[in-house]
Amino acid sequence: MTTITFDHGGTTQRIEPPPTTAGHVATVAAVAGRSVRKFLRTPQLLVISVITGAMFLLIFRYVFGGAIETGPVPYVDFLVPGYIVTSVLFTGSNVSSGVAEDVEQGFTDRLRSLPVSRLALMSGRVVAETGLLALGLAVTTAIGFAVGFRLHGSAVEAVAAFGLCVAFGFALMWLFVWIGLMAGNAQAAQGMSLLVFPLTFVSSAYVPVDTMPGWMQPIADNQPITVMTNAVRSLALGDPALAGVSGSAGSWVGLSLLWSAGLVAVFAPLAVLRYRRP
Repeated sequence: MTTITFDHGGTTQRIEPPPTTAGHVATVAAVAGRSVRKFLRTPQLLVISVITGAMFLLIFRYVFGGAIETGPVPYVDFLVPGYIVTSVLFTGSNVSSGVAEDVEQGFTDRLRSLPVSRLALMSGRVVAETGLLALGLAVTTAIGFAVGFRLHGSAVEAVAAFGLCVAFGFALMWLFVWIGLMAGNAQAAQGMSLLVFPLTFVSSAYVPVDTMPGWMQPIADNQPITVMTNAVRSLALGDPALAGVSGSAGSWVGLSLLWSAGLVAVFAPLAVLRYRRP
């Protein structure tokens, strides 16, 4: 940036560019704050999200619960950990739409004109959405307890399970931000986000994998939602055997963190690269 000089009433004035640009932390905080304020000004988004989450949870709990056999634990205790994991995807579709709206309305172009880190701009959005996601997960968890879910593990394991869901949400936010940037408008973004939803059903979130057709089981076993669900369920139930899986809870937690790190490693650079292109 260069110095600008102009005359004003016979007096020469100089506008000097700032000696440094905003730092990474300041940029992240500014963008995150804007995203949170926008959400707070439209509280109906939270209300709709809560009602939708409660509705689907009640359907799975009371409509399908009597027809699904989950071994030594009640279906509600099997269901709720998996449902909390998959609720991340419901939130993600709204994120994609919000990002696409910013592109449509020109807000993204204004941010691109600033001399700040593109990674920081994207990180601010992801941090804000992850914080709002954590709030939504807490509400969903409370609804789960209201419909009969009970922990079988310790309080520490319960906190670790919730933390895993938030970490998984952080990783998936990069995917949904990238989708929003690629889509160009909110309607297309919402449609593209729905392409991810079949993974929730081809997983261990709602039913045991061994009840699926043989050709489908390897697909269900080797995808991130199943891995994360197995980890969260193992912690919530206090024993992987009660979750219907082999191995230790620690091994599932480690594998789920690897999947989360892999998603960030793939989609964070893709999102930043797409953000840089007008």
